[in-house]
Amino acid sequence: MRLYPESALSQLEFDKVKALLKEHARTEWAKEKAENLRIHTRKEYIQLELRQTYEYKLILQQNQYFPNDFTYNISRDLKLLSIQGSMLTGEQWMPIRRLSENTSNIFRWFDAERRTAFPALSKVIEGTYYEKVIIELIDEILDESGNVKDNASADLQKIRMSLFRKRNELRRMFEKVIAKLAKAGYSADIDESFSNGRRVVAVFSEHKRQVKGILHGESDSRKTAFIEPEETIELNNDVFALEYDEIKEVQRILRDLTARLSIYAPLLQQYLGIAGEYDFIHAKAKLAMDMNGQLPALADKAHVHLIDAYHPLLYLYNKTSGKKTIPVTLTLDDKNRILVISGPNAGGKTVTMKTIGLNQMMLQSGLLVPVHPDSQMGIFKQLFIHIGDTQNLEFELSTYSSHLLHMKYFIEVANGKTLFFIDELGSGSDPNLGGAFAEVIMEELSRRHAFGIVTTHYLNLKVMANHTQGIINGAMQFDEVKLLPMYKLVVGKPGSSYTFAIAERIGLPQHLINKARKLVDDDHFTLDRLLNSTEQDLQQVSREKKELQKLVKENEKLKKEMEIVLDRERHRQQVELLKNQNKITEDRLVYLKDMERKLKQIVLDWKKAENKNEVVKNLQNLLFKQKEAIVVNKLAKKVDKNYKELNDHIVVGSLVKMKKNYQVGEVKEIRGKRAIVQVGILPMNVDLADLVSVEKLEEPPKA
Repeated sequence: MRLYPESALSQLEFDKVKALLKEHARTEWAKEKAENLRIHTRKEYIQLELRQTYEYKLILQQNQYFPNDFTYNISRDLKLLSIQGSMLTGEQWMPIRRLSENTSNIFRWFDAERRTAFPALSKVIEGTYYEKVIIELIDEILDESGNVKDNASADLQKIRMSLFRKRNELRRMFEKVIAKLAKAGYSADIDESFSNGRRVVAVFSEHKRQVKGILHGESDSRKTAFIEPEETIELNNDVFALEYDEIKEVQRILRDLTARLSIYAPLLQQYLGIAGEYDFIHAKAKLAMDMNGQLPALADKAHVHLIDAYHPLLYLYNKTSGKKTIPVTLTLDDKNRILVISGPNAGGKTVTMKTIGLNQMMLQSGLLVPVHPDSQMGIFKQLFIHIGDTQNLEFELSTYSSHLLHMKYFIEVANGKTLFFIDELGSGSDPNLGGAFAEVIMEELSRRHAFGIVTTHYLNLKVMANHTQGIINGAMQFDEVKLLPMYKLVVGKPGSSYTFAIAERIGLPQHLINKARKLVDDDHFTLDRLLNSTEQDLQQVSREKKELQKLVKENEKLKKEMEIVLDRERHRQQVELLKNQNKITEDRLVYLKDMERKLKQIVLDWKKAENKNEVVKNLQNLLFKQKEAIVVNKLAKKVDKNYKELNDHIVVGSLVKMKKNYQVGEVKEIRGKRAIVQVGILPMNVDLADLVSVEKLEEPPKA
């Protein structure tokens, strides 16, 4: 990304973000990447780095363990490994072994399921492989402490066995000498010591001539002499020679190990890069968790659609101090590319600009940003910024001259992939002349399809934004009652500078404020007052809108609860209806079985009887005697007890009983030969022929 001026990074405080990122890094690799954090302009690079950070953040949030614990800087050792004829010591091999083991753990962690769940993170190890031979070769030669094993070679094993025996022999001989000297009263408080790698005995200086051997020196006080006894000289020589042979053999073995593993130097460099890359991603994820960084949608075009975007550093500061941070919601697209923000001083205009700029830089650097996840951010190839007094003493430029010099660069280089920020456009000169130049500059930037934010107090720029395509107004809200800024951006209308309100707030004499009011042009003052009034009205509308939304949510909640209650009641009534229908069906089955039994009996009687007339009479009584054919059930008894049948004509509003299931309800509507009957809260469509008009009987008075 092209940045202008060179101080753009520090002006937007991107260097502070890099410093925070570096604090989370543990390896030199990650710290160097954090310090030299690149701002990309290609979507695939940005998307990959954002996804990697997002996936690692998920791992941290889910308290999963990711096996990247290697933090040593062994780049010099690996460089030495690649040089022919070099030798790495046992201490140098141990970090290399841990690096290889760390890589092994990472490859094992990425099983098939995790490669699917974390595809972006798995790309770090794509194109490389794990070589188990590295650890096997090291373990053949070195133990856990980095010492060469006795069985690393047959010669070394033989040397160390001889050395062990000689040292034991020397120890026994030395003990005899010390005992003899102690008995003679020659030995000092320090029985023995070592000088130049040889074992010596400490004797009082006045007896040094009585002890045969080689004098190796005396103490600082000259009271103690260190002598190698004559009896141990030969043994010391043998031990010294064997130790020298051991050192040579160990060096030969280590040199051979270095040569055998030198072919894996490039692969080990890759392993070191993998460990550093995962540490860098870990640092980005930790930073995202600190500032509530999210992954917005990424568009491969110039576009800004931010929902609840926070200034990252301000969010961290307020989070520490327990203060509330006001977010920014803003959209800049092909139709509305430039936003003109007006409002009172210290109202948050500059912070709003820095919020947009810093978040854009962070996103294109692969860092998650503190915005709502539904936000959509585009990609810009140029970012220009002009904030504050840029007076250049070296070139003897005034504030306004420097301002125009920056604007010259803006309008010459800006294009459709440029995002610019200008604080107090046109300031530093006569308001009328400066305002005219500001209009021309904004028109040119709009003509070049650049995206950006401009802050101003100039009235003509507010008016221009209202009628110029591609430019929109925005205002920082101000509480005129409390005379305090609200730090909230409202897009779509210009804002007042609240000059007189702020003057009253800080306590300027009222007669001076009134005098100043008279000096202001009436139209200008009227417009400023209208802006004040409009803003207060909008704030009131906003409050009422929030209250209305709250009531709507409560109403929706009550509606859902009522629907649940109605569903339960419908279900209860349906169950009750089915129970009654089942009861009627059971009664009918009993009746039919009884009827079948009686008919069979009549058939038998017919066959046996001589008087057929008697049998026919029994059959008539069975089939046509209505009183015996009526199936009386509990429901029918209950209904008959509480309701009386009428011969009235059924109309809307009549109380009716269903002949089939004995349900009682009210007729709500008649549709031809059918009626809609309300039974409880459940409407039913019933044939008129199946209904009979009833009236409810009065309950007898209780005794």
